Amino acid sequence: MSSGAEILDRNRVLLTHFDSYSAALLFARWGKTVLAPAALPEGATPMEPPAVVEPAHEPEAVRAAIAQKLNLSVAELNIDAQFNQWFQAEGGPVRVHLLRFNTFEAPKKAIAETEGVFKPISEMRGGAKEELSLAREVFNLTLGAPGGRAC
Repeated sequence: MSSGAEILDRNRVLLTHFDSYSAALLFARWGKTVLAPAALPEGATPMEPPAVVEPAHEPEAVRAAIAQKLNLSVAELNIDAQFNQWFQAEGGPVRVHLLRFNTFEAPKKAIAETEGVFKPISEMRGGAKEELSLAREVFNLTLGAPGGRAC
């Protein structure tokens, strides 16, 4: 069985909160990255999902590992199975998962305790191109905007 640290070596997570009443989509952000527990490895490039990944880490295991790492409640995080993004990195493929907080309000205090903040997509300038592209995909997926990967 893989430890949380081993799982998070080959996986990254986007954490979002969507308020359907106000249509406010917020992304957890740490410095210039919207990925937890760390940005993509330097030079990572988008790729198609691989046919076989070893070790394979199911989204549930990734959800549990990131919740433990960031001291979040697993019950407050929903996995978005429609989001399945992969990147080729020097050490091998890295998968990016989308987890959505199902809380009434964005858990700003919990993210602040990890030195993060919640930001709307309009405040994402300055981040890595691939991460901004991922944020745009989540925006489109959440709000139903047409289009795919924004390059």
